Amino acid sequence: MHKTQSPAEFRTRVDEALTPMRALFPATPLQLNDHLSSRYNARVWLKREDLTPVRSYKIRGAFNFLRKVIDSAGAAAPRFVCASAGNHAQGFAFACRHFACPGVVFMPVTTPQQKIDKTRLFGGEYIEIRLVGDIFDTCYAAARDYAVDSAAMMVPPFDHADIVEGQATVAAEILDQLPEGEEAELIVLPVGGGGLSAGVTAYLDGLQAEDSFVFVEPQGAPSLAASLEAGARTKLAQIDNFVDGAAVAEIGALNFEMLRHFDRAQTLTVAENAICMTITEMLNTEGIVLEPAGALALSALEVMAPERLAGKSIILVVSGGNFDFDRLPDVKERAMRHAGLKKYFILRMAQRPGALRDFLELLGPEDDISRFEYLKKSARNFGSILIGIETRKAENFIRLRSAFDDAGLNYQDITDNDILSNLII
Repeated sequence: MHKTQSPAEFRTRVDEALTPMRALFPATPLQLNDHLSSRYNARVWLKREDLTPVRSYKIRGAFNFLRKVIDSAGAAAPRFVCASAGNHAQGFAFACRHFACPGVVFMPVTTPQQKIDKTRLFGGEYIEIRLVGDIFDTCYAAARDYAVDSAAMMVPPFDHADIVEGQATVAAEILDQLPEGEEAELIVLPVGGGGLSAGVTAYLDGLQAEDSFVFVEPQGAPSLAASLEAGARTKLAQIDNFVDGAAVAEIGALNFEMLRHFDRAQTLTVAENAICMTITEMLNTEGIVLEPAGALALSALEVMAPERLAGKSIILVVSGGNFDFDRLPDVKERAMRHAGLKKYFILRMAQRPGALRDFLELLGPEDDISRFEYLKKSARNFGSILIGIETRKAENFIRLRSAFDDAGLNYQDITDNDILSNLII
């Protein structure tokens, strides 16, 4: 929203964007979720952006950006270009095919083939995909160079007024879909680059209490929280890329200007392993497939005070469902570790006959060995073991540790040691 633009004027522009958007897809559902409502003693509504044609809200901003350029330039509209290995690329490709305009997508060479294939499917003959560089920064630089050399127009993923305006259509749909008499008391928004949160809050400015918004970021990439803390846009020195749809080192410049008036206390961070637990739970109990960024808003409920949620009407924006099932074993592993149902130990075992049998006697009826590596060394009294243990209840590990201590075992829990566990797990 431009500084000279009033909230009413911004809403008018967003509503104007929403009308032609219906040619691409109907409004995504706003669904009351009984499972989460029962758990948190609240009315929990899910805004299902994972049900757009490209399974994320990114199609909204890309469509609006292209629409406005094409409406203005007509037959003189330029070739478009973007750099993305994920949802922005797919939304961009879908919009290019809709407008029958050429577009080039730059992706890192390391992009999974599934994402390349989906982008090509959505764009069809109107999209060219170029694989450049091992990391996104190299790919992005190549896209910028191409835009300059070919007089193409770069379509940014979040930091542009037209992108923000497109993402704000999510809020317009929410207002239209809430049942009569139902008022949202909390609106939980996932944050990466800030395009969605900037657009939704600007659209609802004056219609929604400012303190009703909650902004959720992955623990490994809290760019909005850091910027609000510093009082200025701040670039993180290092990020965890696990939540790839929201792992952004620096929030967009325009987006931060639109969000900087919010209180730092309205931001939450959620551990990556907690997000994994949400993904597996929603898949198993609700049959809903979420990508890590799409599970952010849902995961926030776990870290919010129960009294803040009880009796409230809460809207969670489910930002995307482009989950690569090749990641499922890792997600399940991380979810179990977060729930305290799986741990890894390094322990020293005496090199004598029967030592392994004695160790196995320490395990309880609900404990299961998921990994075991033992290297017997000559001329040594003890050998080292790496062991992974799964159990049905987290409290079983209290009994197991006590059994280890009573047996005089020398052991170290490395479950939460990121350096060690990333090397050997």
